[in-house]
Amino acid sequence: MANDVLQFLMLPFTKVLPFLVVLTVVVFIHEMGHFLVARWCGVAVRTFSIGFGKEIWGFNDKQGTRWRLAWIPLGGYVKFMDDENAASVPSREAINSMTPAERAGSFHAKPVWKRAAVVAAGPIANFILAIVIFALWFGLFGVRSTEARIADVLPDTPAARAGFAANDLIVGVDGTAIKSFEDVQKIVSTHVGRPLAFTVQRGSGEVELTATPELKEQTVGNQTMSTVVIGIRRSDNAASVKLYQPGPIEALSLGVDQTKFIITSTLGYLGDVIGGRQKADQLGGPARIGDLAAKVADKSVIDLVYLIGFISVSVGLINLFPIPLLDGGHLLFYAIEAVRRRPLSEGAQEIGFRIGFAVVLMLMIFATFNDLPVIRGWFSAG
Repeated sequence: MANDVLQFLMLPFTKVLPFLVVLTVVVFIHEMGHFLVARWCGVAVRTFSIGFGKEIWGFNDKQGTRWRLAWIPLGGYVKFMDDENAASVPSREAINSMTPAERAGSFHAKPVWKRAAVVAAGPIANFILAIVIFALWFGLFGVRSTEARIADVLPDTPAARAGFAANDLIVGVDGTAIKSFEDVQKIVSTHVGRPLAFTVQRGSGEVELTATPELKEQTVGNQTMSTVVIGIRRSDNAASVKLYQPGPIEALSLGVDQTKFIITSTLGYLGDVIGGRQKADQLGGPARIGDLAAKVADKSVIDLVYLIGFISVSVGLINLFPIPLLDGGHLLFYAIEAVRRRPLSEGAQEIGFRIGFAVVLMLMIFATFNDLPVIRGWFSAG
């Protein structure tokens, strides 16, 4: 009992603080993207908020923007002068009562391409942050890779059934040249239930093998995770590990590649969930992010910075989903407006925002349900 109480008292420091650091940086950059492009487009910004609810601290800048820090640190928003709420739903009352001078700073009176640019700037800022973090990581610490040589083939696995053998060197997968074991892992992780053609170097010749990656459940701490595997182990021999130091341009290119991989693998996972090839139990909410941030922070601050890059990509991607209330929903409305040459009716937009709110709420409930094992693990013995 005393141990449970102690763990509860330590939660703000062990779990919540790393989570707040990660989320605050990601949200700040996202909203700064909106803010900077809005200013560039001549839009009057009334509020720049990190968090929701009652203000803890804030100030007004020379342009009249209120910069604020609020009590509920689960996001943020930029509110324009003619917005009805933080979701940038237009306030018809404010728009209709504007003077010509005020209308010049109206967001909803701007051409559709400017509104689209302002909305898209948030996710784009997240992607840029991630690219910069990954590029700095590769530039400072180099690229560590392991030779794609198989040390062991696990019994009763796709690799064993396909005929893989110890000491095989994988040189290609589905026509893609393989330079490292990490390359194999990336491809396998996004092809559960789908056959892959492997080219392996065996002795002095090459052999073509076909294996279908499958899901394997693994228990890490108090969490059960599903990973996509074919059943091979890489060599632990130090001679097979290489450290390559890229130049600035190549490091930037690697940062772009890493960001693209996170996007494509996330979309691939969601596609597998919809297609029934993977479970949706890996979709987590604040508790799972906080737990991951705490574990990474225990290792080092540098690793936490890398996690910020990963989460930044995820936040940028999620915000581009075509769900009203999210940035992608606004972009969908603007695309329809560009095609029709007039905006959707207020009634249609209102219905869209209501549907979007319901979808976001259901996703939050589902993610929180998936977080329950993580939360229980915080209070488990030991």
